[in-house]
Amino acid sequence: MFETDVLEIPQSARTGSLPAESSVRTLLHDVHERYRDLQEGSVADYIPVLAEADPDLFAVSLAEAAGPMHTAGDTSALFTIQSISKAFVLALVIDAIGHESVHEIVGVNNTGLPFNSVIALELNNGSPMNPMVNAGAIATTALMPGRDGAAKFEAIREGLSAFAGRPLRIDETVLESESASNHRNRGIADLLTSYDRLRIPAEEALDAYTRQCSLLVTSDDLAVMGATLAAGGVNPRTGRRVVSAEVCRDTLAVLASCGMYELSGEWMFEIGLPAKSGVSGGIAAIAPGKGAVGVFSPPLDRAGNSVRGLRTCAYLSRALGLNLFASPSP
Repeated sequence: MFETDVLEIPQSARTGSLPAESSVRTLLHDVHERYRDLQEGSVADYIPVLAEADPDLFAVSLAEAAGPMHTAGDTSALFTIQSISKAFVLALVIDAIGHESVHEIVGVNNTGLPFNSVIALELNNGSPMNPMVNAGAIATTALMPGRDGAAKFEAIREGLSAFAGRPLRIDETVLESESASNHRNRGIADLLTSYDRLRIPAEEALDAYTRQCSLLVTSDDLAVMGATLAAGGVNPRTGRRVVSAEVCRDTLAVLASCGMYELSGEWMFEIGLPAKSGVSGGIAAIAPGKGAVGVFSPPLDRAGNSVRGLRTCAYLSRALGLNLFASPSP
């Protein structure tokens, strides 16, 4: 199992709202102090430009579904959203074409294999199995409204900006680096085409997917995006409805079962929250009806999850009573 280092933290259980704002602020400060000097993990380097990230950056944000925001650390630091984008593109696609179509074309079951596995695609007759692995995410991106890859990406950018409550832009340097090194994803896109799983040419689908992963966000953005799902599709920063409550339910169900890839079961066992991570060091963890945690810290464990981010989510899940499976003691 991955190390969470929080067993001495009492497990709280809350079925309603979060504790008082002062308590939340104190806990965010405490968790940042607890882990800011942790020197474990390694910065991702399979995308060359990501290897340049400052390993000391550490930001924690919590956006309440009711509106308040709580922060600690380097919350102004920008980083690329990477695989966390998969969760919100899934929500946009379900909103656009419906629950049944996504289930039929992409699937919702965990592969039990790494996120970039080609074997999983072949073993399941070309079915990507779920939208959180790369094959499923590329297929999901191709389902967005738009006549071609460029139009689909623009719809994605606008949709993710609506989730964040502010306009998002691409990191062109990261996009160039990813585009030059995404050979495995090119193979996955071609394989999806051979199984007739893409509605646009493979190159266009891959380009749109790579661009969505290159959008810049902060930990605050991740928290607000997650809190929008927690609040039934209404952005707590802007008050705008982004997707329906039914879409949020579907998206959170997929995140609970598949959001942390082959470690999703361990994540739910230890932390008990729908969540999604990215190789730039971000994690978004959602507590339905309450809010969401956004964490950024570049050093990753061997599974590709932020070391400080994982422990921060585990700490806050226990201390704030966010775990979906926790019950009050008699």
